Amino acid sequence: MPNHSPYARRLREIADALDAEVQPTDDALTPHPDTLEVIRNRHTKRGQLNHAVPEVLQLQRRIRRHNADTGVPHGDIVALALDTWLRAKGYPPDLTSRKAEER
Repeated sequence: MPNHSPYARRLREIADALDAEVQPTDDALTPHPDTLEVIRNRHTKRGQLNHAVPEVLQLQRRIRRHNADTGVPHGDIVALALDTWLRAKGYPPDLTSRKAEER
């Protein structure tokens, strides 16, 4: 009789990983919990993100207005928006290297 224990172990690992996945919410714009953790950590290294965007969208003005209304820093607004959009498109970040650096 073949030994299926390695396969059963791997299936349990996959099931555990799927259980750990964040379940979708009704609001597609809800930030991922991992992203919120990164944003809240003020010791996170930050980099500049400069891109030309269409002026007609008034993104800078709208970001400033949102910051004034909520107190959320400009960089966090951009990070949350881009991360949410990229995750929705199937491009999540690899945060395993960040967690290894914290140890």
